[in-house]
Amino acid sequence: MKTGFTIIVALLIGAIAAHLALPDNGYALINFRGYIIETSVPVLVLLLILAYLAVRSVIYIWQAPRRLGEAWARGRARQAGKKATQGYIALAEGRLAQGERLLTRGARHSETPLLNYLAAARAAQMQGDRQRRDAWLNMACEQEPAATDAVLLTQAELQLEDGQYAEALASLNRVRERQPGHAQALRLLGDLHQRRKEWQPLAELLPLIRRHGNVPPELLDEWSVAAWTNIMATLHNDRSALERLWDDIPRHLRREPRLTLARARALIACNAVDDAELEIRRTLDRDWSEALVNLYGELPVADPAAHLKRIEAWLKAHPEDPALLLAAGRACVRHQLWGKARSYFEASLAIRAAPETWRALGQLMAQLGETQSASRAFERGLSMATTATPTATAAPALPAPAGRIAI
Repeated sequence: MKTGFTIIVALLIGAIAAHLALPDNGYALINFRGYIIETSVPVLVLLLILAYLAVRSVIYIWQAPRRLGEAWARGRARQAGKKATQGYIALAEGRLAQGERLLTRGARHSETPLLNYLAAARAAQMQGDRQRRDAWLNMACEQEPAATDAVLLTQAELQLEDGQYAEALASLNRVRERQPGHAQALRLLGDLHQRRKEWQPLAELLPLIRRHGNVPPELLDEWSVAAWTNIMATLHNDRSALERLWDDIPRHLRREPRLTLARARALIACNAVDDAELEIRRTLDRDWSEALVNLYGELPVADPAAHLKRIEAWLKAHPEDPALLLAAGRACVRHQLWGKARSYFEASLAIRAAPETWRALGQLMAQLGETQSASRAFERGLSMATTATPTATAAPALPAPAGRIAI
């Protein structure tokens, strides 16, 4: 505007100067529909400039209301932006009510109303007000209909955090009706099944999550192990179902000791003890696991001597493993090597005192007739059990001594 005004003033001054300075100012004649206008060139230029200014003035006046409206809108947007910034600062400082109020005041005039309402919904939930939370989410949908899925995902996430699992499932299903492979919806749905311990639905969802979801590989593997471990625990006396499930597990997870442990227990439940022993032995040869060692020591094998021989072979590589020493003691009990069993139990306790080891030693002492030593062992194990969770299942029942005890 300033540049145009400068040009006009320059032309006006030039025209006047030419009109005064030149002896012949030029001549202009305009004939339009019988009307004749005669004037000098400088005067014609001056008239054209004045006409231009008049047109510009009319246009400016005509656009004034719109310009005023735009300026007013920009001012409201600036004010809304300032309030939103103050609101986020208040939320960061823990002033939830004030932050929620600032975020929603004038949110409709903000450049980012969706973000304002979503943040306000989180603030409302943090204050324990579900009704107000859902109201802000509804307003976010009304303000930005194209962002309905984003609002539903936020709602599902907040419902999950609040323990509203049925409501979260409904929100996620609404998203998946339109986008079955939505990555975030799949992630939240997997989290929902994991929280509710719905292992079968989670297992069925895992291939889709692995293909479309944005779940980190480590977390996805954890979900997979949890789902398949718990499903295998329900497969009693169903060997074919166990094998079908094992075939569905990705190869890189079949070497996971926790899955091997679950599979071995399922095989034992199916009366396939030899297969369980083979699975545990193969896994322990490449990945050492205390839980598998504990289960191996409890296996009701048909050949106790071979069982003990394998454990003692492992002891050469792991001579100070308390779980392996406990397993060796239990194997000696089955083989009726009472003195050797006592030595293994005491060696395990010397490295790490555990309730199950004290219990096994107490049972052995009771079997040998040493009642006072048995009572002390049971008492120590019981006192530890009140403050620690046992790492192994109960020890097997001790067989009665046949004839002379081998020491």
